[in-house]
Amino acid sequence: MNNIITELELLYSDAKKDPLLKKKLLATRSADDPMDAFCKVACDAGHSITVGELFSAGQEYSDNQCKSTNGGNPYPYDSFEDTYETFLASL
Repeated sequence: MNNIITELELLYSDAKKDPLLKKKLLATRSADDPMDAFCKVACDAGHSITVGELFSAGQEYSDNQCKSTNGGNPYPYDSFEDTYETFLASL
């Protein structure tokens, strides 16, 4: 989990410095497979990020929130944090 967070932080930093990279990342929203396109742009920029890691980061965040609820949350949330959309929204 820490690897994906580190890679996303580095990618974010690079995208803030490089307008072309930022534009490419934001353009992935209109791709046929947005998350796959995002990962390809990230890899081309030197950041090893897979679609599975993006999904698992959001799922792990949700799972940890359930565990941290006083007494534990017996029911998982209906949805979990969308790492891809959160990343793009922060750009």
